[in-house]
Amino acid sequence: ILNTLGKFAVSSFTPVFLNVMIILAAWCISPQMSQPEIGLAIGVFLGGLVQFLFQIPFLIKAGVMVKPKWGWRDPGVVKIRTLMIPALFGVSVSQINLLFDTFIASFLQTGSISWLYYSDRLLEFPLGLFGIAIATVILPALSRKHVDSQSEGFAHTMDWGVRMVTLLGIPAMLGLMALAKPMLMVLFMRGEFSPQDVHQASLSLLAYASGLLNFMLIKVLAPGYYSRQDTKTPVKYGIIAMVTNMVFNAIFAYFYGYVGLAIATALSAFVNMALLYRGLHIAGVYQITKRTVFFIIRLVIAGAAMVAAILWQLEDMSVWLEWSFAHRSGMLGMLIGLGAAVYLAVLFLTGVRLKDLKAGTD
Repeated sequence: ILNTLGKFAVSSFTPVFLNVMIILAAWCISPQMSQPEIGLAIGVFLGGLVQFLFQIPFLIKAGVMVKPKWGWRDPGVVKIRTLMIPALFGVSVSQINLLFDTFIASFLQTGSISWLYYSDRLLEFPLGLFGIAIATVILPALSRKHVDSQSEGFAHTMDWGVRMVTLLGIPAMLGLMALAKPMLMVLFMRGEFSPQDVHQASLSLLAYASGLLNFMLIKVLAPGYYSRQDTKTPVKYGIIAMVTNMVFNAIFAYFYGYVGLAIATALSAFVNMALLYRGLHIAGVYQITKRTVFFIIRLVIAGAAMVAAILWQLEDMSVWLEWSFAHRSGMLGMLIGLGAAVYLAVLFLTGVRLKDLKAGTD
């Protein structure tokens, strides 16, 4: 509700409460229980409750807080329920694919599930930080433009979303691939997670990361359907992508083991993205503009320069193993900073300006 009013800060901040409550539960509740994991579950419940309560004052201030009442058969509720059920499946395709990956990985070499899990954690960070955030912003804007029959404004907003997600997604994808081992080493290499695990997880991360841009584009293209109250088409495309993932899983897992599962997931994301774009194009709703195509070409050039700079400064992993945690962390931060600086510099040199990023959500 707040997002439809253009108030994104509140909903963006609320996940902090979930993290805080889980941490507090791990410190204060779990040690007091015979089954510590139950304490974490309590933390999740409390986190959700606090998130809900935190938003109520803002709803009241906006004048959209109404007294709850049971209206299961209300025409508006029936319409939302009809639209929501297929939409829930549509946004869950990637999670369902991950579930299938995990199931198949359980039959592969020991450690496969962990390697896939840790590499997926790194993939989800930019996806949640950038892809979902941009999708959250453009959905209410697209809905308004559809209701007002602003077809040109609708396409403009879609194009802005594609530009923004590629601006952030291309360096995130290439950065994950170039710094796969250093990131895994800094974040996870301790305890039972050995250098060999870093190497194995980096292989699946490379495969997953190759599909990151497609995952992010899916988050931006899907609102082009939801805003027009078409929740069935993304589900249809999602099912096709899910079946594609299963077929690719069977093929690539046989040849490449757990890495094949990550490859299959990345390929199915491309299929899903391509179908979503094709559907919007056929419907005459959105076609990528020449301006955006040239913009993406400049992003690719800047991304290539970024990777070259990172690899130029990247020490051999055998050297990283000799460093302390602080040294590794500092070097990783330096490489990320170097990559970001080179990326932005090349963008500027190739003619990218702030006007190219002008918001299309007004």
